[in-house]
Amino acid sequence: MSAPLPAPPTRPARLGLLTTPLLIALIYNAISLLTLPFSGPTIRQVLADLSAATGGPALQISEGQIQTVLWLSFALTSGLVLWLHITRRAVLEGRRSGWVSSVVIAVLSLLVIPFGTVLGLIMLVGAFDREVRAYLTR
Repeated sequence: MSAPLPAPPTRPARLGLLTTPLLIALIYNAISLLTLPFSGPTIRQVLADLSAATGGPALQISEGQIQTVLWLSFALTSGLVLWLHITRRAVLEGRRSGWVSSVVIAVLSLLVIPFGTVLGLIMLVGAFDREVRAYLTR
């Protein structure tokens, strides 16, 4: 006869302070990823507005350079969306790697003023909660 499986630990109430900001960042970056292909004309317009505002010569950027920037942005944003998803999954499963990754994301989010700072602070409060740290030790 096999031994009964142990009951899974209950999720702490403040775990939402980690998972909710991760979900918000995940959705925001996924929407950003979807709008990225339409950013080429916006980049050209911003460059034209910049030269008009400064009174200097227009910055000449080729179509290939704009495409390179857009593809690089696509790759970095895809990686960020994947990282946020994996981190959120690890936190919900109670793995220690989810806690470490959440703290790194929270600290990096502090640099994105003003919304990232708020989300980063909320995540740090949740990450250093005693019950959440106990839950994320597997």
